[in-house]
Amino acid sequence: QVQLVESGGGLVQPGGSLRLSCAASGSTLDYYAIGWFRQAPGKEREGVSCISGSDGSTYYADSVKGRFTISRDNAKNTVYLQMASLKPEDTAVYYCAAGLWATMRSGPYRYWGQGTQVTVSS
Repeated sequence: QVQLVESGGGLVQPGGSLRLSCAASGSTLDYYAIGWFRQAPGKEREGVSCISGSDGSTYYADSVKGRFTISRDNAKNTVYLQMASLKPEDTAVYYCAAGLWATMRSGPYRYWGQGTQVTVSS
């Protein structure tokens, strides 16, 4: 079984940076693809970025491409989402998820964290 815990969220000004962490326990993350998703109030959950467990390939939503970077440190059993040039529209609860294949769709992911709030405001 895999347990996921997100951390690193908070309040940041537009243009600022923030790094989110997804720490796993119960199993090593190197077997899994990891996806980052976000959900703003009143809106559907959307895929932000994901990284493959097989070859390390990364994928990004068009809205964050060039600003966000996903990475993994298998020795620490942790996946990161480095967010830069943050905009107010990035405000949401951010979730990490683990599954067998890297996809921007939420359905195939088996394990989910509790989420961490990111607020971008001046």
